[in-house]
Amino acid sequence: MLVYFHPYGGSDTVIRGKDWIAEGLDDQGMLGVFPNGIDNTWAHEGSPSKARDELAFLDAVLADVESRYAPSVAVASGFSQGGSMAWDAACYRGDRFEAVFPIAGAFWEPLPETCPAGPVELRHTHGLADGMVPMEGRPIGNSHQGDVLSGMAVWRAVNGCSESPDRTEDVGASTCQIWSSCSSQKELILCLHGGAHEIPTGWFAESLDWAVSRIGSN
Repeated sequence: MLVYFHPYGGSDTVIRGKDWIAEGLDDQGMLGVFPNGIDNTWAHEGSPSKARDELAFLDAVLADVESRYAPSVAVASGFSQGGSMAWDAACYRGDRFEAVFPIAGAFWEPLPETCPAGPVELRHTHGLADGMVPMEGRPIGNSHQGDVLSGMAVWRAVNGCSESPDRTEDVGASTCQIWSSCSSQKELILCLHGGAHEIPTGWFAESLDWAVSRIGSN
């Protein structure tokens, strides 16, 4: 199954209505799970919202879906603030997911020193011209979006990766730095495109294909 977190101001209804996500899930024969944040936002670590314990909520969602459908594996994704939720899911519940592929959202400050769930397969995508969630982060009231590259440094440490990527590849609209020889044997990828706060054409299918390819790889 795929757990997909909606962006700020979004909802499960909006996400489920996207043809590209329905087609991607159909192609993979995958169940889609679309949780809702309270008031169309998320109370992840560092968020301005403190509406609920999102990790406890995620645990309850997973338990409910597993009791109903017994999916064999799970992957996670999300866009914008939903991407930040996906980063938190990877960091704190990464042992529940085979792979995580967020877009345009990362850790908020304070960044975690490490991730309790341990190494995870992660492919993050971001626009270099993103003004909503800039690469360097930005303040939102008394909260602060985290720097994407600093967040990736956390993941390199968690996954046991070197500072420099093993290779760089062009994938669709993005140029991807790939760490494939990490001591954890978990792959870490940072894909950057020249666009703004957006989902490039083909991103979902490419990323879902990658996630499925990593299932059972270790």
